[in-house]
Amino acid sequence: MLLQIGEGFVGFGPNAAHTNTVLGDRSGPTGVAWATALATPRAGHVPFMVIAQTGIAVTPPTLFVNKAAIENDKHGLLTWGAAQAGVAAGVGAALKMGVIDPSHTDDLVLIAAVWVNPAAHDEEEVFVNQRQAILDALSNGRAGKPTAADVMKAAENVSNPFFQTGK
Repeated sequence: MLLQIGEGFVGFGPNAAHTNTVLGDRSGPTGVAWATALATPRAGHVPFMVIAQTGIAVTPPTLFVNKAAIENDKHGLLTWGAAQAGVAAGVGAALKMGVIDPSHTDDLVLIAAVWVNPAAHDEEEVFVNQRQAILDALSNGRAGKPTAADVMKAAENVSNPFFQTGK
């Protein structure tokens, strides 16, 4: 059974992209989670299938789960537009690069939990950052990164874009 979990964070400020991925077997627990998430939307969080173009869904079937509730029309358009397009482009790149084996896409599903800051304002930057963040997340998942050693070292000086120890 395949299960790969990954994380990618790209960019700075409100147009940064933070993406978590779960890639797994369609007939396993990832497939169940994928279908359950699609079938149980809630206010502000409506998972949807990613498309590369109108009528062409991304393969493996990719579920976009927004981590930030849609706050206004602009935020919605950046989420459904530039961020979704970035996910589609990143999955396409992962297929071309062999990060995801194209011969197994009929057996897999992908869940992408995507952060789009409600203050985001630059659709090109959102697109570019999101494309790289999902590609990084998928690459990290495939490589089994970070390792326990990576986490133990990073835990000595914990930081993220919103907090840093020892300030």
